[in-house]
Amino acid sequence: MSIRPVIATSKATPTMEGAGVHLYRAFGFNAPENHDPFLLFDDFRNDSPEAYKNGFPWHPHRGIETITYVLNGSVEHNDSLGNSGTLSNGDVQWMTAGSGIMHQEMPTGNARGQMHGFQLWANLPGSLKMTNPRYQDVQGKEISEIIDDDGTKVKIITGEFWGKKGPVDGIAADPLYLDINVPAGLRKSFKVDTYRNTFAYIFEGAGKFADASTPKGILLEKEVLGQELNIRDMSGNRTLVQFGTGGEIVVQAGPEGMRFLLVAGTPIKEPVAWHGPIVMNTREELQTAFNDLRNDRFIKPLDH
Repeated sequence: MSIRPVIATSKATPTMEGAGVHLYRAFGFNAPENHDPFLLFDDFRNDSPEAYKNGFPWHPHRGIETITYVLNGSVEHNDSLGNSGTLSNGDVQWMTAGSGIMHQEMPTGNARGQMHGFQLWANLPGSLKMTNPRYQDVQGKEISEIIDDDGTKVKIITGEFWGKKGPVDGIAADPLYLDINVPAGLRKSFKVDTYRNTFAYIFEGAGKFADASTPKGILLEKEVLGQELNIRDMSGNRTLVQFGTGGEIVVQAGPEGMRFLLVAGTPIKEPVAWHGPIVMNTREELQTAFNDLRNDRFIKPLDH
């Protein structure tokens, strides 16, 4: 089985969204073909309430799906359809905005003031952009976690992996979304569908992903880790890793282990017309969406 080459690595960059929420953006708002079907990925981990307390007040979405994964703290959400709820430690919300929805997300830190989580935007194909909005709120206890014999832990948020399926289903991009924790010094391979665009996002520890051309000697066993593998060459916190095609990724965890998200999805390969939280196929459709927003026609009657 061929190893997926690493074609790019980059650090998430600080930015602000909502009513002044400080976060880090791994990608978004440019070159959407690079991560198709995914559009944007934000890391909103912060330990200071001043940096997130004003949250994300009412705002629109159309033509996409948003995936929120909370590690620590909680996020209270409300929308224009009357839905409301709270996401907390380990919970996931997969929102299909479809034809249009107005919602807000207001974060609260845990007892230590921590608000940690991620949000991923996935595109919808043109045939589903005006579908009914839909929520899938998943509690952390519903998410399967597999612990391998070597201590590797994998939480399956969506997709199928190692014989288990994640609780989120019916997603247009048919994605794989995993939270993977590899113990210190361990070398590990993970199978990924060859034809899906795939990226990893490291958020704890450090490690090195093998390239297709990496000599086998570079991937070391635990007892010699750091002797031939330059620790400074390892990727660490808030690093995005983009892969080429292949049937598996191979990672060597550093001396403190490594935890990362592994995300893969089938490309839609359609034109993208994008402005802010609205993503359509053409400029005309985008203009229609903003006209609807200005003229109080944005929320459509639900099809039953």
